[in-house]
Amino acid sequence: MTLSMEERLGISAVVDQKLELRPNWSEDRLQQVFRAAYEHIFGRERVYVGGIFANQESMLRNGQISVRQFVQTLAKSEFYKERFFYNNSQIRFIELNYKHLLGRAPYDQSEIAYHTDIYASSGYDAEIDSYIDSQEYNNAFGDNTVPYFRGFKSIPGMKQVGFNRLFTLYRGNGNSDNAGSKSPRLRQQLAMNLPNTIIPPTTSIRFASALGVGQLNSSPARGDNRMYVIEVIAGGVGTKVAVRRSRQSYTVPFDQLSQKYQEIHKRGGKIISINPV
Repeated sequence: MTLSMEERLGISAVVDQKLELRPNWSEDRLQQVFRAAYEHIFGRERVYVGGIFANQESMLRNGQISVRQFVQTLAKSEFYKERFFYNNSQIRFIELNYKHLLGRAPYDQSEIAYHTDIYASSGYDAEIDSYIDSQEYNNAFGDNTVPYFRGFKSIPGMKQVGFNRLFTLYRGNGNSDNAGSKSPRLRQQLAMNLPNTIIPPTTSIRFASALGVGQLNSSPARGDNRMYVIEVIAGGVGTKVAVRRSRQSYTVPFDQLSQKYQEIHKRGGKIISINPV
């Protein structure tokens, strides 16, 4: 039997998996939407959902929110933060947002920088909204379609390199986005504007070579060297003892912003501003 290209590459299970909640939907269709949303947004972590979003499901069932808004609540949830935000680098978090919310990989360093600036200036919710409220999301999914992997097909405005990059982020439905290193998967190729090697899920590098895609031998990426200054009011927050509160500032590389942001809030500090140097 001759395998299709999608089968050979291990992506047949996720290509063209478009699921829309149309008017006069059935309960069975609604349940399919719930499952598809959890699978795409959380990946293998969906097995731990277990009724956490019962209230949001009820709101979608009653027509109080759209599929787009349902997806938005998932990405802003503490569940999503615990899986993909708190323990990951800033760039890795952005990679996963592209994968989960737009169904593709970031194309170049400018897209990473754009979302880094949004997070630095406006915070977590604004970063999530920048995908959900974007014209790209609207054109691709609208209000009633669950996000899916678009990057494996030709899409308007898509750069060819996006196909290769998505393979690096997608390692099959059985793979967890929390597995392995918390470091970015695309950092070197994005920083140096190089394509990624296509290595299909659960297959060997030899197969990738058979597709005509060789390994890239290049020097380590320098990454993005931008720095940010975080101004903080610290001291006496959350305590019963009167302590003089002081203003402090920290100069932090952009890929450590997320970690520093969390540290400050865990100590009870209040961030006044985050500005590029």
